[in-house]
Amino acid sequence: MGTSLTPEFWERFTLLLFAAMGVTFALAALFDTLALRRQNRRAHRTETADHRPPVRS
Repeated sequence: MGTSLTPEFWERFTLLLFAAMGVTFALAALFDTLALRRQNRRAHRTETADHRPPVRS
């Protein structure tokens, strides 16, 4: 029993494919942004830590 792929299948397939691609790109951009923020915070912390005067008691 052979079944053929209908035009309705291809329409839904195309829609779901582009939706999945959009979600993938959006999540990738979000994670890149979060990674850059984290990296910038670490760099900023080390800069401010280097400029503090030593504590003497």
